[in-house]
Amino acid sequence: MSTAPALPAFAGYGIELEYMIVARDTLAVMPIADKLLQDASDVDRGPFGWSNEIVLHLVEFKNVRPAPALGPLATGFQAQVNAVNQLLHPLGARLMPGGMHPWMDPAAETRLWSHDHASLYRAYDRIFDCRQHGQANLQSMHVNLPFADDDEFARLHAAVRLLLPILPAIAASSPIADGAPSGQLDTRMAAYCTAVRRVPSVIGEVIPDTVGSRAEYEARILAPMYHDIAPLDPQGELQHEWLNARGAIPRFERNALEIRVIDMQECPQADLAIAAAATAVIRALYDSRWSPLGMQQACATDALAKVLHACIRDAERAKIDDAGYLRLLGFPGRACEAGDLWRHLIETAPPDRSGNWREPLRVILEQGPLARRILRALGPDYPPARRHTVFLALCACLEAGRMFVD
Repeated sequence: MSTAPALPAFAGYGIELEYMIVARDTLAVMPIADKLLQDASDVDRGPFGWSNEIVLHLVEFKNVRPAPALGPLATGFQAQVNAVNQLLHPLGARLMPGGMHPWMDPAAETRLWSHDHASLYRAYDRIFDCRQHGQANLQSMHVNLPFADDDEFARLHAAVRLLLPILPAIAASSPIADGAPSGQLDTRMAAYCTAVRRVPSVIGEVIPDTVGSRAEYEARILAPMYHDIAPLDPQGELQHEWLNARGAIPRFERNALEIRVIDMQECPQADLAIAAAATAVIRALYDSRWSPLGMQQACATDALAKVLHACIRDAERAKIDDAGYLRLLGFPGRACEAGDLWRHLIETAPPDRSGNWREPLRVILEQGPLARRILRALGPDYPPARRHTVFLALCACLEAGRMFVD
Protein backbone atom coordinates (compact mmCIF):
# COMPACT_ATOMS: atom_id res chain seq x y z
CA MET A 1 0.00 0.00 0.00
CA SER A 2 1.16 3.54 -0.74
CA THR A 3 3.14 5.51 1.87
CA ALA A 4 1.93 9.02 0.96
CA PRO A 5 -0.44 10.53 1.55
CA ALA A 6 -1.62 8.46 4.51
CA LEU A 7 -5.17 7.26 3.94
CA PRO A 8 -7.77 7.47 6.68
CA ALA A 9 -9.15 4.22 8.07
CA PHE A 10 -11.27 2.20 5.62
CA ALA A 11 -10.48 4.54 2.71
CA GLY A 12 -8.59 1.78 0.91
CA TYR A 13 -7.82 -1.93 1.01
CA GLY A 14 -4.70 -3.89 0.16
CA ILE A 15 -4.94 -7.64 -0.43
CA GLU A 16 -2.13 -10.19 -0.85
CA LEU A 17 -2.86 -13.75 -2.00
CA GLU A 18 -0.29 -16.56 -1.92
CA TYR A 19 -0.55 -19.65 -4.12
CA MET A 20 1.35 -22.92 -4.42
CA ILE A 21 2.85 -23.92 -7.76
CA VAL A 22 2.29 -27.64 -8.26
CA ALA A 23 2.59 -30.26 -10.99
CA ARG A 24 -0.55 -30.44 -13.12
CA ASP A 25 -0.88 -34.20 -12.73
CA THR A 26 0.68 -35.28 -9.42
CA LEU A 27 0.13 -31.96 -7.59
CA ALA A 28 3.62 -32.20 -6.09
CA VAL A 29 5.14 -28.80 -5.32
CA MET A 30 7.21 -27.38 -8.18
CA PRO A 31 9.95 -24.88 -7.21
CA ILE A 32 9.74 -22.81 -10.40
CA ALA A 33 8.58 -19.37 -9.25
CA ASP A 34 11.81 -17.88 -10.60
CA LYS A 35 10.98 -19.23 -14.07
CA LEU A 36 7.49 -17.80 -13.85
CA LEU A 37 8.75 -14.42 -12.65
CA GLN A 38 11.88 -14.55 -14.85
CA ASP A 39 14.13 -14.17 -11.80
CA ALA A 40 12.52 -10.84 -10.83
CA SER A 41 11.13 -10.29 -7.35
CA ASP A 42 8.24 -8.21 -8.72
CA VAL A 43 6.24 -8.24 -11.96
CA ASP A 44 4.16 -5.17 -12.78
CA ARG A 45 0.66 -5.99 -14.04
CA GLY A 46 -0.86 -2.53 -13.90
CA PRO A 47 -3.12 -2.35 -10.84
CA PHE A 48 -1.83 -5.78 -9.75
CA GLY A 49 1.61 -7.19 -9.10
CA TRP A 50 3.15 -10.64 -8.89
CA SER A 51 6.04 -11.29 -6.55
CA ASN A 52 8.15 -14.02 -5.04
CA GLU A 53 8.08 -15.40 -1.53
CA ILE A 54 10.88 -17.01 0.47
CA VAL A 55 10.39 -20.41 -1.21
CA LEU A 56 10.38 -21.23 -4.90
CA HIS A 57 7.02 -22.99 -5.07
CA LEU A 58 5.07 -19.88 -4.03
CA VAL A 59 3.87 -16.81 -5.92
CA GLU A 60 2.05 -13.83 -4.44
CA PHE A 61 -0.50 -11.55 -6.08
CA LYS A 62 -1.35 -8.10 -4.71
CA ASN A 63 -3.09 -4.92 -5.68
CA VAL A 64 -0.24 -2.42 -5.83
CA ARG A 65 -2.30 0.60 -4.74
CA PRO A 66 -5.06 0.70 -2.11
CA ALA A 67 -8.42 -0.12 -3.67
CA PRO A 68 -11.45 1.93 -2.57
CA ALA A 69 -13.66 -1.20 -2.52
CA LEU A 70 -13.10 -4.94 -2.24
CA GLY A 71 -15.66 -6.09 -4.82
CA PRO A 72 -13.71 -5.33 -8.02
CA LEU A 73 -10.61 -6.98 -6.58
CA ALA A 74 -12.19 -10.44 -6.75
CA THR A 75 -12.46 -10.22 -10.54
CA GLY A 76 -8.99 -8.72 -10.82
CA PHE A 77 -7.34 -11.44 -8.76
CA GLN A 78 -9.16 -14.13 -10.71
CA ALA A 79 -7.66 -12.65 -13.88
CA GLN A 80 -4.19 -12.93 -12.33
CA VAL A 81 -4.83 -16.58 -11.48
CA ASN A 82 -5.91 -17.28 -15.04
CA ALA A 83 -2.90 -15.47 -16.53
CA VAL A 84 -0.41 -17.36 -14.36
CA ASN A 85 -2.06 -20.70 -15.04
CA GLN A 86 -1.69 -20.04 -18.77
CA LEU A 87 2.04 -19.39 -18.28
CA LEU A 88 2.46 -22.46 -16.07
CA HIS A 89 0.64 -24.87 -18.39
CA PRO A 90 3.58 -25.38 -20.81
CA LEU A 91 5.77 -26.07 -17.76
CA GLY A 92 3.46 -28.86 -16.62
CA ALA A 93 2.38 -26.80 -13.63
CA ARG A 94 -0.65 -25.04 -12.18
CA LEU A 95 -1.67 -23.05 -9.10
CA MET A 96 -3.24 -24.83 -6.14
CA PRO A 97 -5.28 -23.03 -3.47
CA GLY A 98 -5.54 -23.74 0.24
CA GLY A 99 -3.60 -22.85 3.36
CA MET A 100 -1.07 -25.70 3.14
CA HIS A 101 0.10 -28.30 0.68
CA PRO A 102 -1.46 -31.49 2.04
CA TRP A 103 1.50 -33.81 1.51
CA MET A 104 4.56 -31.64 0.98
CA ASP A 105 7.64 -32.72 2.93
CA PRO A 106 9.24 -29.35 3.75
CA ALA A 107 12.42 -30.97 5.08
CA ALA A 108 13.10 -32.52 1.68
CA GLU A 109 11.27 -30.28 -0.80
CA THR A 110 12.00 -26.72 0.33
CA ARG A 111 13.94 -24.57 -2.13
CA LEU A 112 14.70 -20.97 -1.16
CA TRP A 113 14.45 -18.02 -3.52
CA SER A 114 18.01 -17.39 -4.74
CA HIS A 115 17.73 -14.11 -6.66
CA ASP A 116 16.88 -10.60 -5.41
CA HIS A 117 17.21 -10.25 -1.62
CA ALA A 118 18.48 -13.82 -1.34
CA SER A 119 20.81 -12.86 1.53
CA LEU A 120 17.79 -11.87 3.64
CA TYR A 121 16.16 -15.23 3.02
CA ARG A 122 19.35 -17.09 3.85
CA ALA A 123 19.69 -15.17 7.11
CA TYR A 124 16.08 -15.87 8.03
CA ASP A 125 16.50 -19.56 7.18
CA ARG A 126 19.71 -19.80 9.22
CA ILE A 127 17.93 -18.47 12.31
CA PHE A 128 14.45 -19.99 11.99
CA ASP A 129 14.89 -23.02 9.68
CA CYS A 130 12.47 -22.67 6.78
CA ARG A 131 12.36 -26.43 6.16
CA GLN A 132 9.28 -26.93 8.30
CA HIS A 133 5.53 -26.45 8.20
CA GLY A 134 4.75 -22.91 9.27
CA GLN A 135 7.65 -21.58 7.19
CA ALA A 136 7.93 -23.30 3.80
CA ASN A 137 4.43 -24.75 3.68
CA LEU A 138 1.88 -22.02 4.29
CA GLN A 139 -0.32 -19.86 2.09
CA SER A 140 -2.37 -17.01 3.47
CA MET A 141 -4.31 -13.93 2.53
CA HIS A 142 -3.04 -10.70 4.05
CA VAL A 143 -5.53 -7.87 4.46
CA ASN A 144 -4.03 -4.38 4.77
CA LEU A 145 -6.11 -1.61 6.33
CA PRO A 146 -4.83 1.99 6.41
CA PHE A 147 -4.65 4.44 9.29
CA ALA A 148 -3.81 8.13 9.12
CA ASP A 149 -2.57 8.91 12.64
CA ASP A 150 -2.11 7.54 16.15
CA ASP A 151 -5.78 7.85 17.04
CA GLU A 152 -6.84 5.79 14.04
CA PHE A 153 -4.05 3.30 14.64
CA ALA A 154 -5.12 2.74 18.25
CA ARG A 155 -8.77 2.23 17.31
CA LEU A 156 -7.99 0.00 14.33
CA HIS A 157 -5.48 -2.08 16.29
CA ALA A 158 -7.98 -2.63 19.11
CA ALA A 159 -10.70 -3.70 16.66
CA VAL A 160 -8.48 -6.06 14.68
CA ARG A 161 -7.08 -7.54 17.89
CA LEU A 162 -10.60 -8.57 18.98
CA LEU A 163 -11.47 -10.18 15.65
CA LEU A 164 -8.24 -12.12 15.10
CA PRO A 165 -9.15 -15.05 17.38
CA ILE A 166 -12.26 -16.04 15.43
CA LEU A 167 -11.01 -15.54 11.87
CA PRO A 168 -9.90 -19.21 11.57
CA ALA A 169 -13.50 -20.20 12.32
CA ILE A 170 -14.51 -19.09 8.82
CA ALA A 171 -11.13 -19.17 7.06
CA ALA A 172 -9.55 -22.49 8.10
CA SER A 173 -8.60 -24.44 4.97
CA SER A 174 -5.69 -26.63 6.08
CA PRO A 175 -6.88 -29.80 7.83
CA ILE A 176 -4.36 -32.09 6.10
CA ALA A 177 -0.59 -32.19 6.61
CA ASP A 178 1.95 -34.89 5.78
CA GLY A 179 -0.80 -36.67 3.86
CA ALA A 180 -3.24 -37.15 6.76
CA PRO A 181 -5.64 -35.19 8.97
CA SER A 182 -3.65 -33.29 11.57
CA GLY A 183 -6.39 -32.95 14.17
CA GLN A 184 -6.48 -29.19 13.56
CA LEU A 185 -8.82 -27.52 11.09
CA ASP A 186 -6.24 -24.75 10.63
CA THR A 187 -2.96 -26.64 10.60
CA ARG A 188 -1.24 -23.71 8.91
CA MET A 189 -1.92 -21.48 11.89
CA ALA A 190 -1.06 -24.23 14.36
CA ALA A 191 2.36 -24.55 12.71
CA TYR A 192 2.74 -20.79 12.31
CA CYS A 193 2.32 -20.31 16.06
CA THR A 194 5.56 -22.20 16.76
CA ALA A 195 7.62 -21.46 13.63
CA VAL A 196 9.74 -18.68 15.17
CA ARG A 197 9.94 -20.06 18.72
CA ARG A 198 13.74 -19.59 18.72
CA VAL A 199 13.08 -15.87 19.30
CA PRO A 200 9.72 -15.77 21.13
CA SER A 201 9.39 -11.98 21.09
CA VAL A 202 9.05 -12.10 17.29
CA ILE A 203 5.54 -13.55 17.61
CA GLY A 204 4.50 -13.16 21.24
CA GLU A 205 1.14 -14.87 21.76
CA VAL A 206 0.19 -14.30 18.10
CA ILE A 207 -2.56 -12.02 19.38
CA PRO A 208 -0.82 -8.64 19.82
CA ASP A 209 -0.89 -6.80 23.12
CA THR A 210 -2.85 -3.56 23.37
CA VAL A 211 -0.97 -0.44 22.30
CA GLY A 212 -2.09 3.17 21.91
CA SER A 213 0.41 4.76 19.56
CA ARG A 214 3.26 4.17 17.13
CA ALA A 215 5.82 5.24 19.73
CA GLU A 216 4.41 2.78 22.26
CA TYR A 217 4.42 -0.03 19.69
CA GLU A 218 8.01 0.65 18.70
CA ALA A 219 9.12 0.73 22.34
CA ARG A 220 7.13 -2.25 23.65
CA ILE A 221 7.07 -4.60 20.64
CA LEU A 222 9.65 -3.74 17.99
CA ALA A 223 12.61 -2.68 20.13
CA PRO A 224 12.60 -5.86 22.30
CA MET A 225 12.23 -7.98 19.16
CA TYR A 226 15.24 -6.31 17.51
CA HIS A 227 17.23 -6.62 20.73
CA ASP A 228 16.47 -10.33 21.10
CA ILE A 229 17.38 -11.24 17.53
CA ALA A 230 20.52 -9.08 17.35
CA PRO A 231 22.93 -11.80 18.63
CA LEU A 232 21.69 -14.09 15.85
CA ASP A 233 21.60 -11.30 13.26
CA PRO A 234 24.81 -9.30 13.77
CA GLN A 235 24.51 -7.62 10.36
CA GLY A 236 21.02 -6.33 11.21
CA GLU A 237 19.51 -7.76 8.03
CA LEU A 238 16.28 -8.87 9.70
CA GLN A 239 15.76 -5.99 12.12
CA HIS A 240 12.83 -4.45 10.29
CA GLU A 241 9.12 -4.26 11.09
CA TRP A 242 8.29 -7.07 8.63
CA LEU A 243 10.09 -9.52 10.95
CA ASN A 244 7.14 -9.19 13.34
CA ALA A 245 5.14 -12.44 13.07
CA ARG A 246 2.08 -11.56 15.14
CA GLY A 247 -1.35 -12.22 13.70
CA ALA A 248 -1.69 -8.54 12.81
CA ILE A 249 1.29 -6.22 12.41
CA PRO A 250 1.53 -2.49 11.78
CA ARG A 251 3.45 -1.55 8.66
CA PHE A 252 4.35 1.99 9.68
CA GLU A 253 6.33 2.36 6.49
CA ARG A 254 3.04 2.47 4.62
CA ASN A 255 0.63 3.39 7.44
CA ALA A 256 -1.29 0.12 7.29
CA LEU A 257 -2.23 -2.69 9.66
CA GLU A 258 -1.67 -6.11 8.06
CA ILE A 259 -3.85 -9.08 9.10
CA ARG A 260 -2.12 -12.46 8.67
CA VAL A 261 -4.27 -15.21 10.17
CA ILE A 262 -6.49 -15.98 7.16
CA ASP A 263 -5.89 -19.21 5.22
CA MET A 264 -6.14 -19.11 1.44
CA GLN A 265 -9.49 -20.29 0.08
CA GLU A 266 -10.54 -22.15 -3.09
CA CYS A 267 -10.94 -19.05 -5.28
CA PRO A 268 -10.48 -15.27 -5.03
CA GLN A 269 -14.23 -14.74 -4.65
CA ALA A 270 -14.12 -16.74 -1.41
CA ASP A 271 -10.96 -14.97 -0.21
CA LEU A 272 -12.46 -11.54 -0.81
CA ALA A 273 -15.78 -12.53 0.78
CA ILE A 274 -13.92 -13.35 3.99
CA ALA A 275 -12.00 -10.08 3.72
CA ALA A 276 -15.30 -8.21 3.27
CA ALA A 277 -16.91 -9.91 6.28
CA ALA A 278 -13.84 -9.29 8.43
CA THR A 279 -13.49 -5.64 7.52
CA ALA A 280 -17.19 -4.99 8.11
CA VAL A 281 -16.88 -6.33 11.67
CA ILE A 282 -13.62 -4.45 12.22
CA ARG A 283 -15.32 -1.24 11.13
CA ALA A 284 -18.22 -1.83 13.52
CA LEU A 285 -15.74 -2.36 16.37
CA TYR A 286 -13.73 0.68 15.27
CA ASP A 287 -16.93 2.73 15.44
CA SER A 288 -17.66 1.37 18.96
CA ARG A 289 -20.97 -0.13 17.84
CA TRP A 290 -20.95 -2.84 20.52
CA SER A 291 -18.27 -1.71 22.98
CA PRO A 292 -16.16 1.39 23.67
CA LEU A 293 -12.47 1.57 22.86
CA GLY A 294 -11.37 1.36 26.49
CA MET A 295 -13.20 -1.92 27.04
CA GLN A 296 -11.79 -3.35 23.81
CA GLN A 297 -8.25 -2.44 24.79
CA ALA A 298 -8.71 -3.91 28.28
CA CYS A 299 -9.42 -7.41 26.95
CA ALA A 300 -6.56 -9.65 28.10
CA THR A 301 -4.22 -11.05 25.46
CA ASP A 302 -4.18 -14.52 27.00
CA ALA A 303 -8.00 -14.66 26.93
CA LEU A 304 -7.98 -13.81 23.22
CA ALA A 305 -5.21 -16.35 22.58
CA LYS A 306 -7.34 -19.05 24.22
CA VAL A 307 -10.17 -18.34 21.78
CA LEU A 308 -7.72 -18.30 18.86
CA HIS A 309 -6.33 -21.74 19.66
CA ALA A 310 -9.84 -23.18 20.04
CA CYS A 311 -10.74 -21.85 16.58
CA ILE A 312 -7.48 -23.14 15.09
CA ARG A 313 -8.40 -26.60 16.33
CA ASP A 314 -12.16 -26.72 15.79
CA ALA A 315 -12.94 -23.78 13.45
CA GLU A 316 -16.66 -23.01 13.41
CA ARG A 317 -17.38 -25.63 16.09
CA ALA A 318 -15.02 -24.06 18.62
CA LYS A 319 -16.73 -23.42 21.95
CA ILE A 320 -16.47 -19.84 23.17
CA ASP A 321 -17.51 -19.45 26.81
CA ASP A 322 -15.90 -16.10 27.58
CA ALA A 323 -18.98 -13.98 28.22
CA GLY A 324 -16.94 -10.79 28.46
CA TYR A 325 -15.42 -11.34 25.03
CA LEU A 326 -18.81 -12.12 23.50
CA ARG A 327 -20.24 -8.95 25.03
CA LEU A 328 -17.54 -6.87 23.33
CA LEU A 329 -18.81 -8.25 20.00
CA GLY A 330 -22.45 -7.58 20.80
CA PHE A 331 -23.40 -11.26 21.16
CA PRO A 332 -26.44 -11.64 23.43
CA GLY A 333 -25.53 -14.96 25.06
CA ARG A 334 -22.85 -16.07 27.53
CA ALA A 335 -21.52 -18.94 25.40
CA CYS A 336 -21.75 -20.15 21.81
CA GLU A 337 -19.93 -21.89 19.00
CA ALA A 338 -17.74 -19.72 16.79
CA GLY A 339 -20.00 -20.32 13.78
CA ASP A 340 -22.99 -18.91 15.69
CA LEU A 341 -20.94 -15.85 16.62
CA TRP A 342 -20.10 -15.28 12.96
CA ARG A 343 -23.76 -15.53 11.96
CA HIS A 344 -24.53 -12.84 14.51
CA LEU A 345 -21.69 -10.63 13.29
CA ILE A 346 -22.57 -10.90 9.60
CA GLU A 347 -26.25 -10.22 10.33
CA THR A 348 -25.54 -7.17 12.49
CA ALA A 349 -22.54 -5.83 10.55
CA PRO A 350 -23.10 -7.00 6.96
CA PRO A 351 -20.26 -6.70 4.43
CA ASP A 352 -20.14 -3.83 1.98
CA ARG A 353 -22.17 -4.18 -1.20
CA SER A 354 -19.27 -3.76 -3.62
CA GLY A 355 -19.10 -7.48 -4.34
CA ASN A 356 -21.16 -10.64 -4.57
CA TRP A 357 -20.49 -11.87 -1.03
CA ARG A 358 -23.84 -13.47 -0.25
CA GLU A 359 -23.24 -16.86 -1.90
CA PRO A 360 -19.67 -17.53 -0.69
CA LEU A 361 -20.59 -16.51 2.85
CA ARG A 362 -23.73 -18.66 2.71
CA VAL A 363 -21.61 -21.68 1.77
CA ILE A 364 -19.14 -21.00 4.58
CA LEU A 365 -21.83 -20.46 7.22
CA GLU A 366 -24.02 -23.39 6.15
CA GLN A 367 -21.42 -25.98 5.09
CA GLY A 368 -18.48 -24.90 7.21
CA PRO A 369 -15.12 -23.41 6.31
CA LEU A 370 -13.14 -24.95 3.48
CA ALA A 371 -11.29 -27.22 5.91
CA ARG A 372 -14.56 -28.81 7.02
CA ARG A 373 -15.69 -29.27 3.41
CA ILE A 374 -12.35 -30.87 2.49
CA LEU A 375 -12.61 -33.39 5.33
CA ARG A 376 -16.18 -34.21 4.38
CA ALA A 377 -15.18 -34.75 0.75
CA LEU A 378 -12.27 -37.00 1.74
CA GLY A 379 -14.50 -39.34 3.71
CA PRO A 380 -13.62 -41.30 6.85
CA ASP A 381 -10.63 -43.32 5.61
CA TYR A 382 -8.71 -40.66 3.61
CA PRO A 383 -7.50 -42.99 0.81
CA PRO A 384 -4.59 -41.47 -1.19
CA ALA A 385 -6.52 -41.69 -4.46
CA ARG A 386 -9.44 -39.79 -2.94
CA ARG A 387 -7.07 -37.20 -1.51
CA HIS A 388 -5.62 -36.57 -4.97
CA THR A 389 -9.12 -36.30 -6.48
CA VAL A 390 -10.26 -33.78 -3.88
CA PHE A 391 -7.27 -31.49 -4.35
CA LEU A 392 -7.55 -31.73 -8.13
CA ALA A 393 -11.12 -30.52 -7.65
CA LEU A 394 -9.83 -27.61 -5.59
CA CYS A 395 -7.47 -26.66 -8.42
CA ALA A 396 -10.45 -26.78 -10.79
CA CYS A 397 -12.39 -24.48 -8.44
CA LEU A 398 -9.52 -22.01 -8.52
CA GLU A 399 -9.35 -22.08 -12.29
CA ALA A 400 -13.11 -21.64 -12.66
CA GLY A 401 -13.50 -19.14 -9.83
CA ARG A 402 -16.15 -21.16 -8.01
CA MET A 403 -16.79 -22.40 -4.49
CA PHE A 404 -15.98 -25.94 -3.34
CA VAL A 405 -19.36 -27.28 -2.20
CA ASP A 406 -20.83 -30.59 -1.14
